[in-house]
Amino acid sequence: MLRRVVLIHRGTGRVRLTGTVGDPQGRNSGRSLERMEIKREVRDFLMSRRARVTPQMAGLPYAGGGDRRVPGLRREEVAMLAGVSVEYYTRMERGALGGASESVLEALVWVLQLDDDERAHLHDLARSVGAPSRTRERPGREPAVTDAVQQVLDSMSVPAVVMNTRMDLVAANDLGRALYPGPFSMAGQANFARFAFLDSRAADFYADFEGAKNFTVSLLRAAAGRDPLDTELSNLIGELAARSQDFSARWGKHNVHRHTQGRKTFHHPGVGTLELVYTDLALPGDPTISMTTYTAAPDSPSADALELLGAWARTQQEEQGRAEAGPDSREQEQGSAHHG
Repeated sequence: MLRRVVLIHRGTGRVRLTGTVGDPQGRNSGRSLERMEIKREVRDFLMSRRARVTPQMAGLPYAGGGDRRVPGLRREEVAMLAGVSVEYYTRMERGALGGASESVLEALVWVLQLDDDERAHLHDLARSVGAPSRTRERPGREPAVTDAVQQVLDSMSVPAVVMNTRMDLVAANDLGRALYPGPFSMAGQANFARFAFLDSRAADFYADFEGAKNFTVSLLRAAAGRDPLDTELSNLIGELAARSQDFSARWGKHNVHRHTQGRKTFHHPGVGTLELVYTDLALPGDPTISMTTYTAAPDSPSADALELLGAWARTQQEEQGRAEAGPDSREQEQGSAHHG
């Protein structure tokens, strides 16, 4: 069976079709271009991090004189501070990161002043470059959310959703669906990234819309570092880049973030402003999905709004049911009430 290989340029979002998988020539060509794409991701990430570190930030004596054609550190300065040769660092920045030792990677973390999420991203890229192609091949099908996971969701008294690395909403409890009426009402698979960049309702829903978009892109960038050969993720990135110049511009900044815990503020269409704490919980045995719960401070306006969320959701469901039943059903209800 022949399958077309699609690669996404990580900086511009441009889509490149490399041929087909199923014949030796197409397979080898596809793997070669996949390696080139991963190396390009390494290069762009290291260059973007190097550009933001000034000599003063790195403790170098440079005071502003002379001709500097780069906004941040030069390659030779990074190499000197990391304790490696200029030639070796140049090879790493060109994508040859797979053979770098733990100590060299940690030296780069220190010189480039990477935070914890960026450090994890650098190590992910090093593993992706160094791994043989056969170990990077993904299984044919992603595990589904089990009945046991859904039962846990349904037993919770707070909103909870399950999200995969592509930001698809693959499961939720009733309160979770009620918390996110926009994404769950979109055509096709509910997805946070498509909602943020392709749905006009997102601008009103997120109190910090700019922050929400940056957060979304940073999560996708981190996911791409963990699994650069995820075809569905590449397709999503290509779709967003093709349909949103805003996404393309943010994608090119190479910022990364991991979804763990924090605060979010929503302007919910049914219950008003919600200031919530989110906590991301890994699900045992499946690194591709995680569960996120949302809570509010006790005795706060947001806690009161969460109490109303369930009632609002039930009202919406009842109205939708009546709309789907049509006018005949409403006439029957009115007739029953009259005879009663």
